[in-house]
Amino acid sequence: MAQAAKGRVGLAVEELERVDPLTTATRFVALLAAMVATGGSLFFSEVLGWIPCELCWFQRILMYPIAVILAVGIVRNDRGLHWYALPLSLAGMAVSLFHYLQVLKIIPPSACSGGVPCSIDYINIPGALAFVKVPFLALVAFTIISVMLGNYAVAGAPGTPATRLRTARIATGAIVLGTILLFVALSAAI
Repeated sequence: MAQAAKGRVGLAVEELERVDPLTTATRFVALLAAMVATGGSLFFSEVLGWIPCELCWFQRILMYPIAVILAVGIVRNDRGLHWYALPLSLAGMAVSLFHYLQVLKIIPPSACSGGVPCSIDYINIPGALAFVKVPFLALVAFTIISVMLGNYAVAGAPGTPATRLRTARIATGAIVLGTILLFVALSAAI
C-alpha cells in the first residue's frame, strides 16, 4: 500500500514537470497585466492628474487586489489562486465594458455621483487608434487576466514543481519590481 502511494506521488511529480510552457506562463502573464494596469491607473491619476470617475474607481477596486492575489499566490504556490482572482477579473471586464460603451456614447452615460462624469474621454488619439480609451485599456487588462487564469484553471491548476519554485518566486519579484521601477522612471521623466 505504501509502495502504491509512493508510485502515485512520483507520477504527480512527473506530471508537474511536463506542464507545457504556456500553462506555466499564464499566472505570470496575468500578474504582469495586473501590475501594468495598476501602475498605469496610478500614473494617469497621480502623475498626469487625470481625476478618476466613479466607474474608474470600481475598476481600480477590482484590479488592485488582483495584483496582490496573483503575486502572493505564485510565491506561495497556491494552486487555487484562480478561484480568488478570476471572479474579480470577470467583474472588472463587465464594469470596463459598460464604462467603455459610455465613453464611446453607444449607451447613455450613467448618473455619476463623483466630480467627473463617467463619459469623460481623457485619451484622444486621432485616426485608426481612436478606439483606445482608458476603459478600453482596463478592459484589455481584465480580459488578459481572465483568459490566462481561465487557461490555468482548465489545465488543472498545476502547481510549480519544487525544483522550479525558486525561479517562479524570482520571476514574480522581477515582474513586481520591474513594473514599479518602470512607472517610477516614467514619473520622473515627466
